[in-house]
Amino acid sequence: MKRFAPHILLACAFLWLPAALAQPFPTGRISVVVPLAPGDAADTTARALGEELATLLKTPVVSINRPGAGGAIGTDSVVHARKDGHTILFAQNSALTFRAVLDPQSVTYDALRDLVPLGTTSRTPSLLVVRADAPYRSFAELVEYAKKNPGRVRVGHPGSGSVGDFCIQLINALTGAELVPVPYAGAAPAIVALRGEHIEGVVLSLGALSAHVRAGVFRGLVASSRSPEFADIPTMRELGYSEELFGIWFGFFAPAGIPEDARRTLVGAIEQAVRAPATAARLASLGILQGYATPEQTAAEIRSESKRVGDMARKNGLIK
Repeated sequence: MKRFAPHILLACAFLWLPAALAQPFPTGRISVVVPLAPGDAADTTARALGEELATLLKTPVVSINRPGAGGAIGTDSVVHARKDGHTILFAQNSALTFRAVLDPQSVTYDALRDLVPLGTTSRTPSLLVVRADAPYRSFAELVEYAKKNPGRVRVGHPGSGSVGDFCIQLINALTGAELVPVPYAGAAPAIVALRGEHIEGVVLSLGALSAHVRAGVFRGLVASSRSPEFADIPTMRELGYSEELFGIWFGFFAPAGIPEDARRTLVGAIEQAVRAPATAARLASLGILQGYATPEQTAAEIRSESKRVGDMARKNGLIK
């Protein structure tokens, strides 16, 4: 049997190595971690976009729900995932800005140090809704009732440190009402509690509430911004208050340190998925509006929103 010189074998190995390393991304399934419970607006949006991404990237894209601690648990799992681009995060601003400002001890990551923004995808207003048969038919009537009955109006939200939690506290600070914030493990259980008359209201995203408002089960009293479909629901400033409630935005993120080719591929595919007419129409029917922003714009929004939340919280005595 003919022997090959060691240097020839070594040369062959180096000829093979670049081909192995040059495999285009992705090389397998992409897992999208959603740090909220199934049925939440983030979950619905992630699944709709995931279907489009699977087509564009020609690989399976699977959503994995990891709720807990207002999104911090799922977000932290992505921070510590393999940095190859095959595990990414789909989160809303609760986990990226609000929780870090309002409850910094519960957050082990820095959104701009430990994560790489891949782009903002969509936005949806926050709404305060009550049951349609509630005795208060307007925001002013709710505030009046809450002042006369302190501690009697319980309002659910999807977890401590969430946008909804902050909005309830802000409403109390601006109006002098004493709404009682009640945390739930996501939007779905909060909605069940409201329908079951265990609480008197919820502050959630329009994406989670649109079907119930449309069906006349819930009545919207105030929103973070006007919605085209529910244009009769006013904002705080329109009602004469000095501050607006915060809306919700969603975006994709990857662990810091992923290869540049993987990052570029994901960024391009995400923009295409967001701009796909069928996806935009599907999300709009759920009260979730297309709102693409580049990775750079997403990073800038995290910085500006973190400052605004902190300033507003300190101004209204919500944090020291």
